[in-house]
Amino acid sequence: MRDTIFISHATPADNDFSIWIASRLEMLGYKVWIDKEGLLGGERFWATIQKALDRSIKVLFVYSKNIVTTEGILRQGIENELEYAKSIAAQDGLQDFIIPLHIDNSSYHLVIGQPNINHIPFNNNWADGLKQLLKKLEKDNVPSNFGNQKSSFSEWYENEYISNCSIIPHEERYYTSWWSIAEMPNRFYMYQFANTAQAKAIRDLNKEIPISLLSNCISSFDGNLNFSVQRDNEMIEVRPEHTFAFSLTDILDGFMSEKFPQHRDVENHFKRLMYCVIANLFRRAGLWKHEMSNKRLAYFLPKYDKITKVKFIYPESTRKKAKALLGEMRGVGFWHYGVSIQPTLFPFIGFSLKSHILFTSDGAQLIDDEKKQHSFRRKKGKYLFNKEWRDLLLAFIQRLKNKEGEISIQVTTPGKQVKLKEWPEMLISEIGYIDPDTEMSIDKIEDYYEDLTAEETND
Repeated sequence: MRDTIFISHATPADNDFSIWIASRLEMLGYKVWIDKEGLLGGERFWATIQKALDRSIKVLFVYSKNIVTTEGILRQGIENELEYAKSIAAQDGLQDFIIPLHIDNSSYHLVIGQPNINHIPFNNNWADGLKQLLKKLEKDNVPSNFGNQKSSFSEWYENEYISNCSIIPHEERYYTSWWSIAEMPNRFYMYQFANTAQAKAIRDLNKEIPISLLSNCISSFDGNLNFSVQRDNEMIEVRPEHTFAFSLTDILDGFMSEKFPQHRDVENHFKRLMYCVIANLFRRAGLWKHEMSNKRLAYFLPKYDKITKVKFIYPESTRKKAKALLGEMRGVGFWHYGVSIQPTLFPFIGFSLKSHILFTSDGAQLIDDEKKQHSFRRKKGKYLFNKEWRDLLLAFIQRLKNKEGEISIQVTTPGKQVKLKEWPEMLISEIGYIDPDTEMSIDKIEDYYEDLTAEETND
């Protein structure tokens, strides 16, 4: 019985796509066969391949520049598979038995004598190509058992393919999303007023430094705020009812109190002040903010003039890098790298950063459609590997440096500052691993069910 989809791929250079399409089809209930020894770069056994072709209902031919040698000759393994598949199709009268999946910008006529049939284009967008392929498989009544197909390929991928990325003695540097404060005043102050209006008035009066507001309390690193408010052409003093001072030790180690502010209150006010500090730093660096669907704020760089790259040198290295934090995106407008922030006290006093990609129509005006933002993020994310995200984060932080090469902001009058480290926290490992011949992108192995659900909703 012919019930199997045979995937024919040329070399390990096409593993990324071959693994993606095999796992995707298997998740959708199709029975898939792929040469697993070939994926690992091992010897291919023709007898095994022949048996698989004998029970195949379709042969998906991964078509790329890799199907030919440097001399322009079709690779022997692929030629054998295609010739045998063509003989099966002729003998059994199978229509469209071989389906080329065109995954790059190579010519449609790399080799004379290739199947004279339409290629399904995957070179622009894998998801679009898959949708077209699924329509073809459904039209040709290729059997599927959606939801009940045992994922033998996925098990093999986890147990065999990944296990061949061997651990080796090799020093690796890992960048975390923790961004630590390097220097800050040792005390901070909470001022409790009679009401919120008074607290807000004093906060607004001292705009030159970061001050947080929670209810009728403001918090600051400055113990000498200006309390003189002008009203009806005269100056009046709006004094807090209570002033509290706490050290960093109080905040980190805790203390006992039966009345306000208790330790949890102090923690919350201190974290709020930290957020105000970093938000002020971002604003002064020309960053804009955007409220996301989860109500968190993401800060990003708009397009002011021409797009310039941030230049930096990797830590403890001489290797230079230049990275843009935004760029044009065809059919959309502009993409912008941004971060959302969460103050942290442990394991470091500082911030946890989360990376985001936002989209504008003109470099400034955000596209006000969350579904479109989500769709564009998925499309752009397919081309962002871990190294890309790392470099975007490093460039974002490096751009915040002042002329002295520091990342700092004044938090008292006069002059005490909060200084941040020039790099996120890093971890050093004494072991590493061997990557597969091609990069495996998590975004490309993303759950396709979400696309199907979206299509059903739109229908």
